[in-house]
Amino acid sequence: MSLPSINRRARVSLTALAAGGAVTLGLTVLPANATAAPEAPPRTSVSVKSDQHAKADSITRAEMLRRAATWLTADNGAQVPYSQTSVWSDGYRQDCSGYVSMTLGLWKSGPNTVELAGNRDLTTPIAVGDLRPGDLLIDADGSNTTRHVVIFEGWTDDSRTAYSAFEQRGGHGTDHRVLDYGLDAGSEFKSYRPVNLTD
Repeated sequence: MSLPSINRRARVSLTALAAGGAVTLGLTVLPANATAAPEAPPRTSVSVKSDQHAKADSITRAEMLRRAATWLTADNGAQVPYSQTSVWSDGYRQDCSGYVSMTLGLWKSGPNTVELAGNRDLTTPIAVGDLRPGDLLIDADGSNTTRHVVIFEGWTDDSRTAYSAFEQRGGHGTDHRVLDYGLDAGSEFKSYRPVNLTD
């Protein structure tokens, strides 16, 4: 008759007195002809992506630009001040990449400029001629005092020598103005399309 209890373990508790207190010892007793079952691997919790790695929901170009405009007057009618270390009341860093992260609904406080340019889960490189509202122009080279990202809104005219854009810039804060970053040959600004941007 086979023993169905070969893989079952009987627990026996023994109580011993040590140093004036009771200590409970756990022992495992197996039948003489049984082999010990291998230990089950420890249970691990399912890892859930943190906000920092969560995929952003899709956002339309129009909604992104609407969100960009909110920081122009968010500080009691004035623009949100620029800061690389402070976080605005909505949870996003008050620098250029934090601002772009807010407009795209990325995790708080937002990726930095280098990650915006280099992470293919966030952006895809495009040609300057393919820029559409909500696309980005990013200079990811240099230091934290020279890197920058701006949000393309639209060409100022058919010559395509300048465009209107939103940006969060040092010494000023949120701005909406005409720029030509990335249009000159050899510019460090490159064009990118946010992955979660839809029409």
